[in-house]
Order: sequence, then C-alpha cells, then structure tokens
Amino acid sequence: MKLIVGLGNPGAKYANNRHNIGFMAVDRIAADHGFSAWRSKFQGQIAEGRVGSDKVTLLKPETFMNLSGQSVGDAMRYLKLTSGNVIVFHDEIDLAPAKVRLKTGGGHAGHNGLRSIHGHIGPDYQRVRMGVGHPGHKDAVPAYVLHDFAKADQDWLDDELRGISDGIAHLVDGDGERFLNAVALRTAPPRSSTSKPTAKVPDTPPEPAPDARSAMQKLVDRFR
Repeated sequence: MKLIVGLGNPGAKYANNRHNIGFMAVDRIAADHGFSAWRSKFQGQIAEGRVGSDKVTLLKPETFMNLSGQSVGDAMRYLKLTSGNVIVFHDEIDLAPAKVRLKTGGGHAGHNGLRSIHGHIGPDYQRVRMGVGHPGHKDAVPAYVLHDFAKADQDWLDDELRGISDGIAHLVDGDGERFLNAVALRTAPPRSSTSKPTAKVPDTPPEPAPDARSAMQKLVDRFR
C-alpha cells in the first residue's frame, strides 16, 4: 500500500497557486484512476483507490503548508506504513517549469512543507519534485509561489499532470525511470524523423530563342 501526498494550501484562494501543484497532481490521479470521492480525514482530504494491483490512499493536507507533516504523520501511522511507502508531490523552485525529478531522502532545501514532514516522519520518503521556476531573487520566492500560474503556463502544466497520471502505476511499482519517461512523453514528445525537408530548386530562366535574322536585317534593325 502507498500513501501519496500532494502538498498545497486549502481553499479557493490558493487553488491555482504554484505552491499548490502537488494538490493538482493528486487531483488528476484521483480523477483519471477512478478513486473514491474526497472526504475529510487525517487533518486533510483523502481519496482511496487502486493503481494497478496496489491499494493507494491519496492525501491533501488541510493544515496549511507549514504544518503538512501533522496530517502526513497521522495518515502514515493509522495506515501502519513506513516512510518508505510515502510519496510526496510538491513544487520545486530550483527546477524549470515542466521539469520533474525524483528524490528519496536528503534535506528539505528550505521547502516549508517538506520541513514539516521531515519533522514528523523523517526524511526517508520519496519526493516528486515538480518544477515551477525561480523568480530570480530569494526574497521574491514567497510571493512567487503563492501567486497563480500564468495563462502561458497552462499548456505545459496540463501536459505534466497528464504525464504524471499516465505514469503513476510505474511510480507505485518502484520504477521511477518509467514514470519519468511517461511524463516526458507528454511534456517533450519525440519529433517525427520519417520525413526530411526537400531543398527547393531555384527556377532556371528559359533559354533565349536563336536569332534567325540575316546580317543585313540585323544592321537595319539596329539603326531603326
């Protein structure tokens, strides 16, 4: 069994924030894979279902980002799981938009949601780092992640969420490479190499018609 957590802040005010990309990921998984309706439990919202042959509980903590670990810890203990059975989807400012990476263990890199989870279950859980880009200066980070995605982001964001849903069974099975490949097929599909551009042949001017005039006619024409 797996506990898959999406990080974000509760409420319509935050729904489209960059910081809520983790919520968006688990919402897409739930919708595409026939999970139960969301209901309140573990200081958050949960949905239950199966991915392949594995039973999965999806969790969106409603404690606000800085206290996410309370909800994750409650769910993990109730479900009798270890931190190795927990997968967390979260925003990552150190990755470009549409980039997705996996990480297990290590530090929280200043992410307040991860910091809280570290404090409640330790660092040995798997993370899906979903790039949202960096505003350029560390002082601008809080306002940046708590701001909605731009309209220009919607295409890559939808592709990324679809790719995550496509590959979630591989991630649950422990095959991170195939999961990332599924995401890449949506965000950076291979280009067709079956046809090559044909070089344009420049137009050749027609050959001039031969001059059939006599020498005398040419001389007359010249002085007309």
